[in-house]
Amino acid sequence: MNIAVVGTGYVGLVSGTCFAETGNNVICVDIDAAKVERMRNGEIPIYEPGLDVLFERNTNQGRLSFTTDLAAAIEDAEVIFLALPTPPGEDGSADLSYILGVASDLSKIIKSYKVIVDKSTVPVGTAEKVHAILADNLSEDLFDVVSNPEFLREGVAVDDFLKPDRVVVGTSSERAAKVMQNLYAPFVRQGNPIYVMDERSAEMTKYAANSYLATRITFMNEIANLCEQTGANVDHVRLGMGSDTRIGKRFLFPGVGFGGSCFPKDVQALGRTAKQHEYDFKLLNAVLDVNANQRLKIFDKLSNFFGDLKGKKIGMWGLAFKPETDDIREAPALYTIEKLIEAGAKVKVFDPEAMDNVKAIFGDKIEYATDQYDALVEADALAIMTEWALFRTPSFDVMSKVMRAKNIFDGRNLYDLAYVKQAGFYYESIGRNKIDQKEKV
Repeated sequence: MNIAVVGTGYVGLVSGTCFAETGNNVICVDIDAAKVERMRNGEIPIYEPGLDVLFERNTNQGRLSFTTDLAAAIEDAEVIFLALPTPPGEDGSADLSYILGVASDLSKIIKSYKVIVDKSTVPVGTAEKVHAILADNLSEDLFDVVSNPEFLREGVAVDDFLKPDRVVVGTSSERAAKVMQNLYAPFVRQGNPIYVMDERSAEMTKYAANSYLATRITFMNEIANLCEQTGANVDHVRLGMGSDTRIGKRFLFPGVGFGGSCFPKDVQALGRTAKQHEYDFKLLNAVLDVNANQRLKIFDKLSNFFGDLKGKKIGMWGLAFKPETDDIREAPALYTIEKLIEAGAKVKVFDPEAMDNVKAIFGDKIEYATDQYDALVEADALAIMTEWALFRTPSFDVMSKVMRAKNIFDGRNLYDLAYVKQAGFYYESIGRNKIDQKEKV
């Protein structure tokens, strides 16, 4: 098929590249001319494992191209994906201005039948709004609007797209449903389902899925906090819970809260939808409240340990909201850095991919290390905020030599308690007993 993808963020660029990988001709559209030029020159604007290989292959073979010209991009397209940002407003509602603006533009340039696909995460009722805007200028036999929410996990987004657990298609049009089923057929050859449902149910499915996963994480964080008070070990609790087939093992790891572009925004937006329909969704409010406190858990532990943080040097490992991405949106590390700066601490950070993004926010307010051990030179403590693989098996001997004091505050529970104790470190993690070998400085 000929496909246009409007928006080249995580969702748009991964979607466009993966559709091209299965033989489709894909044109990606973005209003940022400099970004488009970089992509034309082979530069990928995001870090996503595995994307570079597919990007290079499909651009070289002419199936994937980039433009700022919306009219040219959609002229021959059978399917137009809207992969545009929906940032949260002050009241938590999703900002639909980008999607509705493009819908208005499309209504003036479409000349033949197109399937318009909401790929962005959008509130219930958005497909109807897009349909109404298109219908202002177009005959209804020239278009159908489909809701096709994405379920991509940053860090494994390419695999998620190429081998989806399921594909959700929201449409009341048999014609549009057939187009979407044909488009996704190469991705579900092993039998994973394509669910066709009404538009509102498809939109709700995405919010419900993300909010439920956020709730699981939050529940485990609450259990971890209670474990610290009772002397239980959350690692043992997690294993005992996860072996129950009714519960399962995934999303039961405690930490410093969830971040990223999806969970915080989607939980807020679903809560806002509930309010608009006069439903008091108490659980969602609790999830957001707990997460706001949890992302400062490491700061609180540091503050309780040192008392006064002024002048203390804190090395930080991990800035991205999760490993295998450079995305720092709503990352717990950012909130922790802000509080440390306010408390007068000196902060030196290291992350394999997210350093430039953090530097754009904090500038010279913090220091930036050349590697993980450089972040610890003369440090009074290490704060671990992201579970990158290279942080899982560090040299504790090197750490002992470069740090001023052997104190670790681990927001991701990376290390075995007995091993850390043997290495002679003071160690606090989430939901587990302290290894209390204090080296206050």
